[in-house]
Parts: sequence; structure tokens; C-alpha cells
Amino acid sequence: MEAARRWWSRYALIVFLLILPVAFGVHDIVATGGVTRIAENLKDGISNGAIWALVAIGYTLVYGIIELINFAHGDVFMIGSLVSTGLWGTLGLTLTTGTGGLIPGLILSLIIAMIACGSLNVLIERVGYRPLRGAPKLAPLITAVGFSFILQNVGLLWIGGSQTSVPDLLHAQQDLFNIGGVHIFRADLLSIAVMVPLVVLLVTFLARSRMGKAMRATAQNPEAARLMGINVDTTISVTFLLGGTLAGAAGLVYALYQTTIWYFQGFRAGLIAFTAAVMGGIGNVYGAVLGGLIIGCIQQISDNRLGGQWTNILVFGYLVAIMVLRPRGLLGEETREAG
Repeated sequence: MEAARRWWSRYALIVFLLILPVAFGVHDIVATGGVTRIAENLKDGISNGAIWALVAIGYTLVYGIIELINFAHGDVFMIGSLVSTGLWGTLGLTLTTGTGGLIPGLILSLIIAMIACGSLNVLIERVGYRPLRGAPKLAPLITAVGFSFILQNVGLLWIGGSQTSVPDLLHAQQDLFNIGGVHIFRADLLSIAVMVPLVVLLVTFLARSRMGKAMRATAQNPEAARLMGINVDTTISVTFLLGGTLAGAAGLVYALYQTTIWYFQGFRAGLIAFTAAVMGGIGNVYGAVLGGLIIGCIQQISDNRLGGQWTNILVFGYLVAIMVLRPRGLLGEETREAG
């Protein structure tokens, strides 16, 4: 009986995740004789989901260490967009800038945005969360909401209340090549080219570095880690630093990908990214990436096939179903609370 239950929870979940793309893939074969359209949907979903994955990692890192939902994280991502786009004018990056100046300029703005957002996240943890570490969990949660509103108002004062267009420096929708009729745009390569190396570096850091091992020990048992000589406060600060740097990178990619920024973009991005972290398994980096890519594909298929009014229904419907079939998420492990 137990083996049957495990088989059902594993394979029923896989079947459920494949229902949407398979159903529309069959529809395309019947209607057009090919699967180009669904392949385009999945390609766009993966490139868009890569942005959500970078933001989701910040949520999953912080929750894995101190079991706090950092609601301000989405707005740190928004600040990343504002910082990076503000630097473009300072660095002289325009639509006419040649490749020789554009690429170094974007790399520099990426680094500065990552540093700024990482430092901002550390400051939030030091000022707002650390003094409340021994308080009831509702206190830091409300504090996180407060910081979210503060950052939103910073964005409002910075760029105003309307969505603001930014230069399409990379000509994001320029067709580079196609594979089997699936067109690959510059924006697609951009999001993957930023997400994959950062995730690889993060995973390597967590697995091999001394601080990475300290972070994993703190996630398992903070008091035992403290007794073993680990500076838990520093470890938590580094966790916020890493999450903030990834949010800053995502902010730059989002601005280049969408060519618009908005002071309220962090709310939606934060909600989607936190959903991705929960769906993949809160506390698991690979789970956050997987959840972000899945949500990106669901959004793209829904927007293109059913209309935007169905997108949130499908995303959160999938979340509920996954939580029912596997309460810890797709790749989730048992947390200290669950234990």
C-alpha cells in the first residue's frame, strides 16, 4: 500500500504537469500537422520563467535558513530594475551604442545592480529582521510587509506611478535563428545566459565553500551550528546578500526583456516567485528554479491559448494540486517546522 501511494504521488504529479502542453500539442497536430506553436509557447515560458527562478531562489534561501517569508524581496527585485536602467544613461548606453561599448556597459550595470540589491537586502535583515529573531513569527512577517511598502514608495518617488519605457538596448525581440520553426530571440538567450551561470555558481558555492556549508548547517539546526562555532548572524547576512544579488540580476534581465519598468512590478513578481518557490519545494534551490520554469510555461500557454484572464487561475490551480499531491513541493525536503 505504501509503495502504491508513493508511485501515485510521483507519477500522478508528472502526468498532471504534462496535461496542459500535451493537450495543446495534440490539438496543434490535429489542426496544423505540427507542434511548432506549443514549442514556441514552451520556449517563451522557459525564458520568462528564468527570471522568476532567479527571484524565487532568494525566497527559498531565506526561508531555508530562518523560515521567514521575506515579502520585501520582490521589491528588492524592482529596485534592481531601477538601479540598472538608471545606470544606462550614466554609462552612455543608447540604442546607437555599438556592441563594443554596449556589452561591457551592461555587464557593469549588472554587477552594480547586484551589489546594490545585495547590500539593500543585508541592510533590511540587519535593521528589520535581526532584532526580531526571538520575537513571535508574526512580528518579522509584518515587518517584511512594511519594508515592501517602503521600497514601493521609493520606486514611486523615483520613476512615478506610471509604467515607464526603457531603451530596448539589445533589440530583445530580434530573431537570431530558429530550430524546427521555433524562433529564438535575443531576449530568450539573455534570460537563460544570465540565469544558468548564476545558479551554477550558487550551487557550487553552497556545496563546496566553507560559508556554503555553514549555511546548510544553519538551515538544519541554528543552535547546533552556533555550538559548532558557526557565526549564525554572519551566515544569515550572507544568505540575504546572495538572495539580493540574484534579485538585482533578475531586475536587469526583466528591464531588458520587457523594456518597461514600474514601481509596482515587485508585487506581482514577488507573488509569482514565492509561488514558484513553494511549488518547487521551499528551501530547495533546484526546486525554486523548476517552479519558476513551470510557472513561466503555464503563464505563456495560458496567455497565448486561453487569454490572460485564465492565467492566474491556472497557476494557482496547479499550485493547489501540487500541494495536495506532494505537500512539500516537487523537490521539497522536510523543514525544521515539519520535523
